[in-house]
Amino acid sequence: MSKQEETLKKIISHCKEYGFVFQSSEIYDGLSAVYDYGHNGTELRKNIREYWWKAMVQMHDNIVGIDSAIFMHPKVWKASGHVDGFNDPMIDNKDSKKRYRADQLLEDRIAKYEKDGKTDKAAGLQKAMDDALESNDLAALKALIEENEIACPISGTRNWTEVRQFNLMYSTQMGSLAEDADEVYLRPETAQGIFVNFLNVQKTARMKIPFGIAQTGKAFRNEIIARQFIMRMREFEQMEMQFFVRPGTEMEWFTYWKAYRMAWHKNLGIPDAKYRFHEHTKLAHYANAAVDIEYDFPFGFKEVEGIHSRTDFDLKQHQEFSGKKLQYFDPEINQNYVPYVVETSIGLDRMFLLLMFHCLEEETLESENQTDTRTVLRLPAILAPVKLAVFPLVKKDGLPEKAKEIIDMFRFDYTCMYEEKDAIGKRYRRQDAIGTPFCVTVDYDTMENNTVTLRYRDSMEQKRVAIDELSTILADEINWKKVLNFQL
Repeated sequence: MSKQEETLKKIISHCKEYGFVFQSSEIYDGLSAVYDYGHNGTELRKNIREYWWKAMVQMHDNIVGIDSAIFMHPKVWKASGHVDGFNDPMIDNKDSKKRYRADQLLEDRIAKYEKDGKTDKAAGLQKAMDDALESNDLAALKALIEENEIACPISGTRNWTEVRQFNLMYSTQMGSLAEDADEVYLRPETAQGIFVNFLNVQKTARMKIPFGIAQTGKAFRNEIIARQFIMRMREFEQMEMQFFVRPGTEMEWFTYWKAYRMAWHKNLGIPDAKYRFHEHTKLAHYANAAVDIEYDFPFGFKEVEGIHSRTDFDLKQHQEFSGKKLQYFDPEINQNYVPYVVETSIGLDRMFLLLMFHCLEEETLESENQTDTRTVLRLPAILAPVKLAVFPLVKKDGLPEKAKEIIDMFRFDYTCMYEEKDAIGKRYRRQDAIGTPFCVTVDYDTMENNTVTLRYRDSMEQKRVAIDELSTILADEINWKKVLNFQL
């Protein structure tokens, strides 16, 4: 087993053991590339989503949020180009019977060339792949796979079929009778719900250009090859913002959002070296500029967020297909126009996985008499699933009741946990593993002088503090200002 496979296996195991992520329908042997989030995973996702929402909506006077439906009129997806063009180039290995995205096989080989220092070869393959994708030359993609001697990871052979296109949208029927039902789609992205509500939001929120509309929600793609745990799933959540601007100013705003979104990532304390921008050489049909924010996962740099200048493509398409004007009257220049759009789009599940890889550590602890290890999830305190755990030293003499009093003091402000099982050391280790930044232990001295032992996750420092001081200490360490104070 390679090191990257071992690392991913540890992440998957940790996520299951501590209630972060479960295989969906596991008692029925699971459903491929579909996952359920457990109690701790749900809290972490909520906190990541809130960090994004506060940074994008609450911190900007000219951005508002919506929540559009998953089901939309079928013409929406015809107008957007998804019905005719939302395809992936797929190739099958005849021996393993496994199917792969041709461009991903080539991207993995490019990453290997870069890792081995073969930068010229990597650049050449990148250009050749981009050219083939641009011209939709499926034969050229297969030729590149053969020329670079890319083998199936399962069978180890290079016995490939031709490359074919597969549409990724899920379809279903809407109607009470099967024969009268209309074909509708599960949305493959949340952006179109924003575009079709452009005028509704602009008028009711009284927004002036430039302004943005943000949305978080589920999207669905029939990924033929879903892999690397929650990195690529068939049901996932996006956090997207479409920023509507005056034509001709889009590149200025593209530059702004590119910098702002990278600052959002790095403000979580992740080193600069773990991130990079990847400029698109092959642009989507709707874009005039595009860049990905990539994170250095154990399996290489992979996209976690995209920033795109989408021009006026989407609004013009919906204007044409709906027959409704989707224009803005700009009083500053006394002119009607279809706005241009700059998009930021991040996968919540990928951000979740990023934090798991970055924050989960196995730490060796040295003492005079022994060597010990602990597993600790060093999440930023504001993102941690549980902010405060409170333990009674023993389950008698009024200590549990006192511990629960402290829980009641803070449950309106933080997600708290009460625990009384096992020795204190084991309880600390369990909280370290789920990322709880603070633990409080109630003992017999607490009953005498109203003080408790406060333990810090990262340093394992323990200090005696008065119960009345806890509120100030926690508020200083767990607050949104600590992660929302970044400036460009």
